[in-house]
Amino acid sequence: MSTRVEKSALVDVPVRQAYDQWTQFEEFPRFMGGVESVTQVADDRLDWVAEISGVRRRWRARILEQVPDRKVAWAATQGTTNAGAVTFEELDGGQTSVTLVLDYEPEGLVEGAGDALHLVERQVEADLERFKELIESEGEASGAW
Repeated sequence: MSTRVEKSALVDVPVRQAYDQWTQFEEFPRFMGGVESVTQVADDRLDWVAEISGVRRRWRARILEQVPDRKVAWAATQGTTNAGAVTFEELDGGQTSVTLVLDYEPEGLVEGAGDALHLVERQVEADLERFKELIESEGEASGAW
């Protein structure tokens, strides 16, 4: 059975800066807990390695939709089953609302128990908070899409 998590964060940077930082996929370990590495193997393909509920997982994801300053959507094509999207909404005062939607399939008893305890939901919330801290403290994105 699939689980969906949806969380948002308000970041005090313009939408272009938030989007440009998010699309630096190989820097995800800087703010995503449990993510060991993300390698961009093609414009639309990413190889992930992460520790989920104490279990090391690998998967390849394909970027299905990428709209500058608006949205990045993906789905796993190999390995751990997951899909989602992150959207960016420009707000007044140079702020941006960043919303992450994640659909995933817990595997095994450990991940099932973690799912029941809403561990992924709390992880997504913490990841968005660390993204906010990173982008606001850096003053600019570390690269551009």
